[in-house]
Amino acid sequence: MDKRVLRERMRRKQQQLRRRRMMKRITCVVAAILLLIFVVRGVILPIVNHAGGGSSKDAETVNVQANTAGTSMDNSTEDASASSDSGSSDSSGDSSSDNSSTDATVMPVKGTAAADKLSVMTPGWHEDSTGKWYQNPDGTYYINGFAEIDGTTYSFDENGYMQTGWVEKGVKDYYFNEDGSYDPTQKRPMIALTFDDGPGEYTETLLDTVEKYNIHVTFFMLGQNVEGRESTVQRMVQLGCEIGNHTWDHPSQTLPNMDLDSVVQEFQKTDDELVKACGQAATVCRAPYGAITEEQMAAVGKPFFMWSTDSLDWKLMDADADYNEIMNSDLSDGSIILMHDIHEPSVKCATEKLIPELVNEGYKLVTVSELAAAKDVTLQSASYSDFWDSSLQAGRVAGYAGNSSDSADSSDGSESSDSTDVSDGSSDGSDVSDGSDDSSDGSDYSDGSSDDGSYDDGSYDDGSYDDGSEE
Repeated sequence: MDKRVLRERMRRKQQQLRRRRMMKRITCVVAAILLLIFVVRGVILPIVNHAGGGSSKDAETVNVQANTAGTSMDNSTEDASASSDSGSSDSSGDSSSDNSSTDATVMPVKGTAAADKLSVMTPGWHEDSTGKWYQNPDGTYYINGFAEIDGTTYSFDENGYMQTGWVEKGVKDYYFNEDGSYDPTQKRPMIALTFDDGPGEYTETLLDTVEKYNIHVTFFMLGQNVEGRESTVQRMVQLGCEIGNHTWDHPSQTLPNMDLDSVVQEFQKTDDELVKACGQAATVCRAPYGAITEEQMAAVGKPFFMWSTDSLDWKLMDADADYNEIMNSDLSDGSIILMHDIHEPSVKCATEKLIPELVNEGYKLVTVSELAAAKDVTLQSASYSDFWDSSLQAGRVAGYAGNSSDSADSSDGSESSDSTDVSDGSSDGSDVSDGSDDSSDGSDYSDGSSDDGSYDDGSYDDGSYDDGSEE
């Protein structure tokens, strides 16, 4: 065989051997790298994280989500301490070892969205340009609710940052100091603004202000005014306002002077019209002139609302005068204010002065049902005129959790007052402050409604106003 051929074969054989050795080396290196990755990610990192060591941004994070669905918080230190006696979380998840208690549940979340908070795995409070958060020894942190840390209650937002100021939870509000601690002594006053006889041509303007200030009000509507203004009623619902029933046509005679079937029909016709307009019936009612019997309330089957403050807008017909009348009244926490959205001065008062001022003074404006819920009142087929603490504690509010009686009447807070006992239609008229007096037919009522169901401005030709009193 030719020597050159032999040399060529040997050279090729050596190349094959070198390739095989190279492939073996590469395979070993790849296997070593994969093994190293497995050891680091599967063994070392979990051990380091569990021991409180450093973590990369690719590490899994664990959030602690506060259980807001089944947990309520009362404005008293006694309730806060009572909830802390459990000494454990509401779920089977771990809770912080240096927290006396927490109502949070542990929710594992895979991903890197919150990895920045775990870049320094040291327990305790941390702060960045956005705010402060609390990290537990196991790397968890609190989001979206209340948690007790070292005997103090704090609130955390959806991103886990500590909250200060007023925090809304359900229908109640809680105040947290600048250091984040809950202050049970602070109470946010709540008032229910109510508007009768609409919807009307000015109601949309009122709803613009409701939307601007993110408040809720209650509209007690006449069924005959709903047709043609369905979009307005729908907007009320969309903005979180409450739909109320004020009968079909505001009959000129008081309800106690009408037969039971006629009274029920007045409210049923309005409910039917509301269902056609917005898909839901009224949740609450208001009787014209505030007069209705207990039998009639039971037949209608809904809560009935009076008021603690009458703006007298139906008589004053002046925005400034309306404003002064309300602001000079008792605007205690739990008050219910009566106005009418069919009068331009009334809406001007509400939109330009009253609502901005009440919000600026710290009042929370809510619906009557929201106000009841915030005061731990389960509404019944009864009459309500306020949710003042004095009325609640005196047992004058039906359905109050602390009541020992089923009293269906609520007064203005004075012990001698019987102003809410209008259910028999026989009130002396002094407190039936929507303009009704002791005349049974309501003919002297001057809230802007006429006997034929039309509306006027409440004024006489000489410019004077009917004050709703007898001669």
